[in-house]
Amino acid sequence: MASASQTNDSLPLQSGASATTIRIEPPSGLFELRLREVWAYRELLYFFVWRDVKIRYKQTAIGVLWVVLQPVLTMLVFTLFFGRLAKLAPQGIPAPVFYFAALVPWTYFAYALQMTTNVVVDNQRLITKVYFPRLILPISSALSGLVDFAIGFVVLVIFTLAYGIRPTLAALWVPVLLLLAFFTALGVGLWLSALNALYRDVRYVVPFLINFWMFASPVMAQRKPSITPAMGLRP
Repeated sequence: MASASQTNDSLPLQSGASATTIRIEPPSGLFELRLREVWAYRELLYFFVWRDVKIRYKQTAIGVLWVVLQPVLTMLVFTLFFGRLAKLAPQGIPAPVFYFAALVPWTYFAYALQMTTNVVVDNQRLITKVYFPRLILPISSALSGLVDFAIGFVVLVIFTLAYGIRPTLAALWVPVLLLLAFFTALGVGLWLSALNALYRDVRYVVPFLINFWMFASPVMAQRKPSITPAMGLRP
């Protein structure tokens, strides 16, 4: 990510006046993120997040109900095929609650990863016309999905209470796991966005990668000793 440095030079035509020269340079270190510069543009980050949220549900018939409808329909499919037909129903917890609890964070992760991958190509005209910390774009794409996650999480709480399940102290891990999903989507998305700027077919590979990742993790399976190594692949 490039950053801007400012220098003052005196103008030859006007004594006492000074001009500001903005020099855009690439970072010199591998892990030089320049987060202080991102913080200085925090208002722009806010407007990017708000823009992504408004654009996503603009001119839609049911609006934010898509946030709930997508994981609910997937939960019904998992409950029918994996719980009833494949006899892989979870033990000790209702199948709808189990699948919905897995799909709410996964839906956020999949959305954040796909949006972060395409953000550089989608905003290429903006990038070439004005300077701002380029890291703001993928961060805003990942943050905009948190609105959908919050709505889905409220529905999940209603699901659990309706089935008579009360939260335990393990619920305190939710913010930590959400941060893990955020930084995983952001990290992988940054790498894929750079590839997508060079090879446009990356954006067509990402949906397949997300679906493969979901079934390989596995999101819909209960933790068992035989699949414990694969659980480490779950975001």
